[in-house]
Amino acid sequence: MRPQKLSDVIGQTDIIGDGKILTEIVKKKEPVNLIFWGPPGTGKTTMARIIAHEFNADFIEISAVTSGKKDVEAVVERAKQNWNLQVRTVLFVDEIHRFNKAQQDAFLPHVESGLITLIGATTENPSFEVISPLLSRSRVVIVKHLSKDDIKEVIRRAVKEEKATKRVSNEAIDYLAELSGGDARSALGDLELALSLSKHVDAEAVKEAAGRKVPGYDKKGDAHYDNISAFIKSMRGGDVDATLYYLARMLNAGEDPKFVARRMVVFASEDIGLAGNGALGLALNAFMAVERIGMPESKIILSHVAYALAKAKKSRESYDAFMRAEQLANRTMDLPVPIWLRNAPTKLMADLGFGKGQKWEAGFHLDKNYLPDEIKDEKIS
Repeated sequence: MRPQKLSDVIGQTDIIGDGKILTEIVKKKEPVNLIFWGPPGTGKTTMARIIAHEFNADFIEISAVTSGKKDVEAVVERAKQNWNLQVRTVLFVDEIHRFNKAQQDAFLPHVESGLITLIGATTENPSFEVISPLLSRSRVVIVKHLSKDDIKEVIRRAVKEEKATKRVSNEAIDYLAELSGGDARSALGDLELALSLSKHVDAEAVKEAAGRKVPGYDKKGDAHYDNISAFIKSMRGGDVDATLYYLARMLNAGEDPKFVARRMVVFASEDIGLAGNGALGLALNAFMAVERIGMPESKIILSHVAYALAKAKKSRESYDAFMRAEQLANRTMDLPVPIWLRNAPTKLMADLGFGKGQKWEAGFHLDKNYLPDEIKDEKIS
């Protein structure tokens, strides 16, 4: 059921179509290193295969979960042979975020030289999971979550292809789409099993085949945002019971613990701020611990820190002060920095008064206006 050309890919209209990035890359026949970032079952592997085919390239697929150093070395050797034959090599790394820094570094010289065109796929934010040198040499492409209508279209195509239109009811298609959570691979797997178990597939047949009900928590839907909002507001209001309850709901539904940890880091600075300067360090340590330990033990760390943040005194003094500073800066970006605050790297600049009166001493202060004269009376903090 994999599409064989970009125009057949469902649900990615932001990156496929006239003038869109993937279509333009294929048209120009110029390989580009790509990082596909998006949820599972949205077509990342399929699009990588199509691009490689359009370039008449040797497509090599590895998974960061099961591959090691020897696999990387084998890929490089094969790419060198392809180079001698004037054949391009497209390497697709599924779950590239699971490669450690040293493994990602191993690809870097071969990506830089053009020996390998790298296409990585990740469900995690590449900014946090992919090393900067590799990221700077790649174009990050956001692959969007498939809507329920997109999934229904995928299912209808599969049903038609299998000549099973009369066997699968519209109710079953709707239920399969709802059950999938935006994952086309999951929807097709459930459809395949339902067709193998039942002559006529309705919603009950789907439910029996899938062995689960429609989820009440969609990690990309309203429930995702509603629960994280309730979690943050419960911490803000100091309600420990509600804080832990919404935390448990999210984690039990399969929410990414690093997403929760990141929100706690922001909360520690935004809502606790100067009332408890240690909160930011505590939340940041929680994020790093979650990264290193993983589930299910990360539940213990997150609950510990969420409890502490909910109980902590709150202050938005620093946050509000910065908001005022930002508004003032946006209005007055063209005002010159006072001359006495500027550096004086040359004698001429020193003679003109640049840096006048400054001393390199801890706590040194001059009784002057540090803000530009035009806004010297503005109060921010």
